[in-house]
Amino acid sequence: MAWLPSVAGFASTRLRVSDSTETGECQAKICCGSLPFMKIAVLGLRTVIYHVPDLKRAKEWYSSAFGVQPYFDEPFYVGFNIGGYELGLDPDPKGPKPGPGGSVAYWGVQNAEAAVAHFQKAGATVRSRVQDVGEGIRVASVTDPFGNVVGLIENPHFVAR
Repeated sequence: MAWLPSVAGFASTRLRVSDSTETGECQAKICCGSLPFMKIAVLGLRTVIYHVPDLKRAKEWYSSAFGVQPYFDEPFYVGFNIGGYELGLDPDPKGPKPGPGGSVAYWGVQNAEAAVAHFQKAGATVRSRVQDVGEGIRVASVTDPFGNVVGLIENPHFVAR
């Protein structure tokens, strides 16, 4: 069990981390000023999503460039397993524009709604509410106090290798 003195820019924040050798998971509890300790498990980086205007063309290009076929292929999203991490293609025209700043890294969580509430209490603002994107996969994103987008993904099908 270890205490880290602060969490990125929060002087009154302490992070308590324990490493469970039984499960191999890292558990974190965060205390922000007068907020009670909250137990969450951030499971590690899971997904980087690229926003693309032409899903068919992007799927062909990423399949060729990375030498793999998608493991998830729907008209609203295409997902590739690249070395145990997901590379996603999102054609949603309401999302971020393609190009610099057009991708979001998604951190794996066990419960997307609980994770959003946790990050809100830590000072983040909701950028996109929890959405079910199919087959039990739920995503959301928050903006940290410095303007960075943090993606959160609850994906019961994806196992990091």
